[in-house]
Amino acid sequence: MPPINDYKYLKKKKQGLPAGRQGKSKKRGPSIATFQEPILETMRKSPDRALNYKQIAKRLGITDLQERNDLGQSLNRMKNDGLLREIERGKYRLKHAPPPKLIGKVDMTSTGAAYVTVEGYERDIYISPRKVRQALPGDIVKVHAYGTDHGNRIEGEIVEIVERARETFVGTLSINTTSKVAFVVPDNQKMPVDFFIPLGEMLRAKDGDKVIVKMTEWPDRAKNPIAHVITVLGRPGEMETEMHSILAEFDFPLHFPVNVEKDAERIPDEISSEEIAKRRDFRNITTFTIDPDDAKDFDDALSIQKLKNGNWEIGVHIADVSHYVQPGSALDEEAISRATSVYLVDRVIPMLPEKLSNKVCSLRPNEEKLVFSAVFEMDDKANIINEWFGRCVINSDQRFTYDDAQKLIEGGEGPLKDEVLTMHELAKHLRAKRFENGAIAFEKEEVKFRLDDEGNPIEVYLKQYKDSNKLIEEFMLLANRQVATFIGRPKQGTAKTFVYRIHDNPVQERLETLVTIAAQLDYKVELGPRRILTASLNKLLADIKGKGEENMLSTMAIRCMAKAEYSTDNIGHFGLGFDYYTHFTSPIRRYPDVMVHRLLQRYLDGGKSAFKQDYEDLCIHSSEMEKKASDAERASTKYMQAKYLQDHIGEEFEGLISGVTEWGIFVEIKENKCEGMIRLKDLPDDFYDYEEDSMSVIGSTTGNSYTLGDAVMVKVMNVSLEKRQIDLAVTGWPE
Repeated sequence: MPPINDYKYLKKKKQGLPAGRQGKSKKRGPSIATFQEPILETMRKSPDRALNYKQIAKRLGITDLQERNDLGQSLNRMKNDGLLREIERGKYRLKHAPPPKLIGKVDMTSTGAAYVTVEGYERDIYISPRKVRQALPGDIVKVHAYGTDHGNRIEGEIVEIVERARETFVGTLSINTTSKVAFVVPDNQKMPVDFFIPLGEMLRAKDGDKVIVKMTEWPDRAKNPIAHVITVLGRPGEMETEMHSILAEFDFPLHFPVNVEKDAERIPDEISSEEIAKRRDFRNITTFTIDPDDAKDFDDALSIQKLKNGNWEIGVHIADVSHYVQPGSALDEEAISRATSVYLVDRVIPMLPEKLSNKVCSLRPNEEKLVFSAVFEMDDKANIINEWFGRCVINSDQRFTYDDAQKLIEGGEGPLKDEVLTMHELAKHLRAKRFENGAIAFEKEEVKFRLDDEGNPIEVYLKQYKDSNKLIEEFMLLANRQVATFIGRPKQGTAKTFVYRIHDNPVQERLETLVTIAAQLDYKVELGPRRILTASLNKLLADIKGKGEENMLSTMAIRCMAKAEYSTDNIGHFGLGFDYYTHFTSPIRRYPDVMVHRLLQRYLDGGKSAFKQDYEDLCIHSSEMEKKASDAERASTKYMQAKYLQDHIGEEFEGLISGVTEWGIFVEIKENKCEGMIRLKDLPDDFYDYEEDSMSVIGSTTGNSYTLGDAVMVKVMNVSLEKRQIDLAVTGWPE
């Protein structure tokens, strides 16, 4: 059944005409009454806004002049019937329409209140703590939206839990031996309740242990849900305990199921001659990999050879995971569930079992490997003359680390030096063209830790992004773009179903704030079409390089950007400046790349377009799991930062304000990139108010301010490993 505001459906149903007669019929379109429900549904989606008939017509897709007149009459009749209120000439709002029953997802706050995100609503619906009922973070709920409060905020009430987001939770066990009562206090500070644990359901856990519990029931009038302990993780603060806690908190499994491991072990190590015969053979063409020094799964390799016509043949060879992981198998189902590998500070939780990720699929040197390849003929300026996609077999000649390749680029000697230097020159041309076409030059900063033999952090540093990294990046971007363009740009008829990596336009409100604050510092950001905006942002990033305001303005520019995600609906990639883009190059660690390989082979074989909704569902799931993995990785970084600063309590450091909120300011220490928080109530000289527009807090009496990007001196006051939290205090300003 279509949604109630699907005007085209209602129109067709109302007319009730056979397809062959519609062109000749002189019957009028839909009656005025037909518009009532679509109008009400449209108004409910924007309860805080007054809309005129032109705005409503646009949202309903009405372009016919007569039908727009009918719409206007409908609005007038609904006003007379008491359904709408005309707040000014031609502008309407809901009056006494019954509250809509909406389905949305819960996001809790630390205060116990919640916001429910409903698809199609312009704003989240605020739920006060007493109206949250028994909802927990991430739950899908039914909510009634009442309208707006004095702050123009949409308010509502949760009336039903449609689907629980999860049934297992991580927390610390607290046993009261006197009253013989046990509770688990969740690690997630947004959880509004503790879990009641019957004394016989503790799995021999001790008071103070970190545990995983499974919620069994939540009686209607009970304050707390009931749960039982299913896993004892260990003592809080210990490395293994905390890393396992992070994985459990974000729902990533600690082990592969036995049947999945068995399926992986049954995969043969050797490649049959029959399989090799089906593929294009690159085994005698110079091929190499460039990866981090601690990498074990080598997704990608590059090949290079000079052609007789003077051009270069460049092969981007990607592990052929889809050959080994077949749809519907236990391996495939587990890969779908995980959707991504998770990279914590001290370990990797792979998407595929080790037999695949580190052995059979990993493009290790001097071993024959099956690959899916994008092969390009290029001239010396990296212009593409021809391209080819298909399955191949390779035998990598050399495994470089990024440092190995960088030494060759900087003039050092070693194997395949000429090949690496040629690829470096081609990559520079590709990079230059990319920025000419509108890519944004954000600097990449990645915090890394040097660990001792016990896994404790002894040094924090920034990963350096050098020419060898850029070499690999440019050829991976090229392959991803060209594969997406090959499938996505229709040659005849409509485009086939495909998986795209999309990146929407920046958030307009945040851009306008950036424009305002940049102007106050004598920088100009010009809004407009993509090419103008990206050129302006790149100029800003270049102009502020090395200056005091660099941190503030670059952070604000990054926060203007939308989140990249997976979708079968292509809208292009704003940040890269690509009209078509996908993820083809890392199937060992990303499930969308496996989907892309399967779809590409299907279409190379002449197959029909795949069923779109199946792939869209997988895209949504993959995007969600990617965010979970990112959050887990960030949590492990925060834990390591806290552990590192344990030995530096009481010491002073220079830092930069990296975040400003209504309850505190975040400061990143320049020396070690650790981030801590200073609560507003702990600022000693005044009472400070938060000003969102200027991203600052301002003293109500002194007028002193702390603004995003400001340099400050801070002292490490306290560290909590369990909360992954660092408490700082301001001690002054740098000299």
